Parts: sequence; structure tokens; C-alpha cells
Amino acid sequence: MTASRTVEDLLERYPPGVQALAAEARRALRRWLPGVEEAADASALVIGYGHGPGYRGNVCTLILSKSGVKLGLAHGASLADPRGLLEGSGRVHRRIPLRAPSDLRKSGVSSLSSRSGCFTA
Repeated sequence: MTASRTVEDLLERYPPGVQALAAEARRALRRWLPGVEEAADASALVIGYGHGPGYRGNVCTLILSKSGVKLGLAHGASLADPRGLLEGSGRVHRRIPLRAPSDLRKSGVSSLSSRSGCFTA
């Protein structure tokens, strides 16, 4: 991920509700991924989490928009999703929409995430 801006600089572009939701998700990811590196990617408008620099070490992202936050799972396309939590049709990645902090605690989020290698909550 390109860290041309800080995460805080990137978040300033978004409404307070999106900032608060992103803050909850950031706390959860740091808890679930001890030692993970967090970096802002200003060109893609995401916050990346990985083990080492660049795309190769990426395990997940927080995808930011004016209306919300999505948890992007690297290699999410290869996961079974019996609860239908994952969105997207790409060959590699999938995402889970986060509309409220409680979405981080939805049944199935932790099992999808642990199978993706993103986190083990």
C-alpha cells in the first residue's frame, strides 16, 4: 500500500459517521491481527492491512466511501459463504459491507475472516 497520506488524513475526507465506523473497524482489525501493518492508500481510497509492504502481503482492506465502509478480504472469492455475507464478483477478492459497528460481530464474519487469513476472531 502506498502511504502517501496518513490514515487520519484519508479519513478526514469522509462524513463523521463513516469516520466513526472506520475507527471501530480499525480497532477490531488491530485486535484480530496482532503485528499487522496498517497503511493508507490515497489513490485507491482504502486502508490496507498486511504483513509486509505492497500488494503481495495484503490480507484485507477497509474500503471507504461517502456512504460507508466495506471490509475487503484478499482471496475472499475462494471462501464458502453459506450466510451470504460476501459481495462482489471478481476472481480474487470479496467484501463485507459494514453499515454499523455491530456488523463486525455478525455471525459468520469471524469464520469467513479466519478462513481468508484476514483475522481469527
